[in-house]
This record gives sequence, structure tokens and C-alpha cells, in this order.
Amino acid sequence: MKSTRTYSKLIVRIAITGVMLSLAVMILSVSIIRGFKAEIKEKVRGFIGDIQIFRFDLNGSFEKSPFVPSDTTIQILKNNPEVVAFYPFATKPAIISVNDEVEGVNFKGIDSTYRWSFIQKHLVSGTVIHFNDSTHSNQVLLSAYTANRLHLKVGDQFLMHFVQDPPRSRRLVVQGIYDLGIEQLDKSFVMGDIQLIRRINGWAPNEMGGMELRVRDFDRLPQVADQVYRQLEIKLRSRSVIESSPEIFTWLSLLDVNTQIILGLMLIVGLINMVTALLIMILERTNMIGILKAMGMSSTAISKVFLYHAMYLVGLGLVLGNALGLGLAFLQQETNFFKLNQANYYLQYVPIEVNWTEVLLLNIGTAFAGVVVLILPALLVSRISPLKAIRFK
Repeated sequence: MKSTRTYSKLIVRIAITGVMLSLAVMILSVSIIRGFKAEIKEKVRGFIGDIQIFRFDLNGSFEKSPFVPSDTTIQILKNNPEVVAFYPFATKPAIISVNDEVEGVNFKGIDSTYRWSFIQKHLVSGTVIHFNDSTHSNQVLLSAYTANRLHLKVGDQFLMHFVQDPPRSRRLVVQGIYDLGIEQLDKSFVMGDIQLIRRINGWAPNEMGGMELRVRDFDRLPQVADQVYRQLEIKLRSRSVIESSPEIFTWLSLLDVNTQIILGLMLIVGLINMVTALLIMILERTNMIGILKAMGMSSTAISKVFLYHAMYLVGLGLVLGNALGLGLAFLQQETNFFKLNQANYYLQYVPIEVNWTEVLLLNIGTAFAGVVVLILPALLVSRISPLKAIRFK
């Protein structure tokens, strides 16, 4: 009998551990996926904006046709509570020639109204561009990807050839180097002064290739983008970052499927462990069940005893699971201990974003599923015969 009870205690501990690990893995999975999606979204929308406004014409090239937004358009954007910032930009294809190397890039021109807080967060050396009100600045920001390929560092000068007929060249200086970690953005863009594009293209001082908008709530981006589109003057059109970078956002949406699979597998593992533990407890105490039935105790009352005990074990597993899962999550948030290969995952460390509503729902869902599943083995008590149970050893 002693060895049997020892075996039962081991199974119970394994069951509690299973619930603990299942819940911890579910909390970490949801938090990591949420954090990963938030970080990637912030990088993409931080660099190209949430909504881009451009001139509506037949120009299908990357270099957009110039326009001047009307005072009405500017006032509409200022009065829209969902739009927190907007600023002009222009793009122009160019070729960098330096250190016996050439590299094709897109020169992105911006001005002092650009949201520099995003770029400053990702600067690895140097500073942001210092603009000159009287003329254009010859300072540019390079990505770490481009700087490494061309063997450039802060303070170095290089020749940039702007693609047009005839080509125009300018000598520029590296003012700062940033690292987004998203290769398709890092290898494609060089950031500089929009005034340089205006001078090369012969544009008016207030002409631009487009406007980038930043919205207050990214979850409402489709609705806000539709609203902005409807309010634009007839010569302009708009496009959201989801429409301009569909491959990235489609990939991020597929991560939700992975999360659902992990949650389902972990829940199944935890429930199987608890059902196994309850069945072993009932089997171990078959003799006791027979005696209680012979003394007049109903099967329902006996089933409740086992069910309450199993619920206590589930609760203990949930407490330990929360402690483990949230503990590791907060440790990662504070230390970034677990690293990633940025070339493959776009991030240098495992991102974590704990959502308390999701944590609460995971606990409620696990507890509810556990209770429902444990009712089935508890009902086996009603099928135990008192006479056979008393004889059971």
C-alpha cells in the first residue's frame, strides 16, 4: 500500500507540474507573439508612416510626382483627432559610389518636422540630420547594412549620383548610422534633406512627393485610412502601410495560427495529466469508496470529494504556472536575456508584451476546461460496486 501511495503522489506531482508548464508556456507564447508583432509593426510604421498621401496620376515609378497640398487638406489633417502627426517626404533613386564600391539606393528626403524619436531609438552611431533653413543639408543617415557594405562610418564623405537625364551628382557626408534590423528597408533607403531633391528636380520650395501620417491607434488604421481617403482633394490618393507592405503584415497575421496551435497542444497536455492523476487517485482509493458507499454515502457526494481535490490541484498548478510564466516574462522585459539572430527575426532579443486580459482569459479557460474534463473520470465513482470495492486490494 505504501508503494502504491508513493506512486500516486508522484503522478499527482507530475500532473501539477504539467498544468504549471502548460499555463506558463501559453502565457509566454501569447506574450512573445504579441511583443514580436508590436515590435515589427512599430519598425515598419515608424519608417514609412501609417498612411502615405501622394498625387494621383499614371506615374508608376518609385519616384512620385510632386504636388502641393491645399490649405483645406492641411486643415482637415490637423482637425482629425485620429492623426497625431504628418510631414512631407520625397524619394529619388540614386547610386552611391565610394571605396571602389557602388550601391543602388532610394534617397528619402525629409525635413525637420519628421518624427526623429523613431530614428534616434535605432541610431547606432552619430546623430540625426541638422537642417539648414537657407539651403539644403548635405548630411545623410545610412543603415548599418549599407554602411558595412560600403565600408563607411560617421563623418565619411561619398559621391551620390541621382538617376535622371542628365544624371546629377552630389557629395554627401554620413551624419548617422541606424539599424532597423529589417533588411528590405535597411538595404533600400538613405535618408537626407528633402530640399536636396527639390533643388535637383527643380521643384518649388513647398512641393513634395508625398505625406506620411501617423495615427493615434494602429488597430483603427483601416477605418482611419478610409476616412482620410474620402476627405482628400480629387488630385490626391492615400495608401496605408498594410497596403504598401502586405508581405510583412500577412506574415505577422500567420503567427496567430502558430499561437493557436501551441495553446491547443499545451491545454491538451495539461488536461491529460490531470485526468490521469484523478483516475489513479480513484483507483488507489477504490476500497475506501466501497466502504463509504456501504455506510450510506451517495456516489454524487463521493464524486464531489474527488472533484474538489482535483480542482485544488488544478488551482495549485495555475498559481505556479502564473508565477513561472509571468516571472520569466518580466525577467525578459527587464534584462533582454534571451537573444535572437536579427538577420532572421528582425530583432536582437525575444520581445515580450504582457496583456493582462489575455492572461486572465488563459487562466479562466484552463480552469473551466479542467473542471469540465475532470467531471468525466469523477463519474466513474457511481459505477463502483461496494461489495467488489471492499474486496479490492
